Amino acid sequence: MISFKRIFDFYLRSSIHVALSVYALVRMTHFMFHISADQAMANFAFFGTIVGYNFVKYDALARAQKKQMRNELKIIAVLSFFSLTAVGYYFFQLQLITQLVSVGVLVLTLLYTLPFFPNRRNARNWAGVKIYIVALCWVGVTLVLPLVNAHIDLGLDFYLKCIQRFILVFVLILIFEILDLANDDPHLQTVPQQIGVKQTKIVGLLLLIPFYFLEFLKTNFIEEQLIVNGILVLILALFLAFANEKRSKYYTSFWVESIPIFWWLMVAFF
Repeated sequence: MISFKRIFDFYLRSSIHVALSVYALVRMTHFMFHISADQAMANFAFFGTIVGYNFVKYDALARAQKKQMRNELKIIAVLSFFSLTAVGYYFFQLQLITQLVSVGVLVLTLLYTLPFFPNRRNARNWAGVKIYIVALCWVGVTLVLPLVNAHIDLGLDFYLKCIQRFILVFVLILIFEILDLANDDPHLQTVPQQIGVKQTKIVGLLLLIPFYFLEFLKTNFIEEQLIVNGILVLILALFLAFANEKRSKYYTSFWVESIPIFWWLMVAFF
């Protein structure tokens, strides 16, 4: 009998959980900009995340172990194939401009994974670049694509929300980098590798200040959102403060990646 732990681990390793986080942020964008439910966009982001993350995580491993792929990796490959089919289906339900922008996000993802330039490693291994590429991809998928698809004017609120969303993802990645400090290649030059864990936490906590107060500058200011964002900032600050290299893998792969989902649920509750 398959244990709950094995099912749960598969749920995390197959990128379904992180895809739910992306889905939640797309739904947050719909709420914040008063967009009626755009299921095609949300599903495109969900299945696209499964494909993108699994490609990034398992591409090299699959190519290196073609003859001895574990059963779990084979199942993940099948899931990714069906997700890719779903991506293609929902892609053709998007507006043309959204399709073009999504290709740009795809190029960023491929740049992150594949070595396009001779004698150069992929962008994932470029010193100090990884965190910015990942944050930009998340902003593109969870904020830019939904608004472009809904033909929303990209005014002041859009740019403020871009900064907020970038900060949110940046801080979440900082927590990952702290936990991965012992295993990351020193050449990656992650933030904790460059400035140390303590300074990384301080940077993350300082970034939460503009994340919160940028809300006051928006034209569609909602008081309840201040309460929700305040709770979110507190949760982020606690996860950041208690992050260390000895934490369980579930600390980030489940709990930290659940923060966007929790944010969305708080908005739905309020």
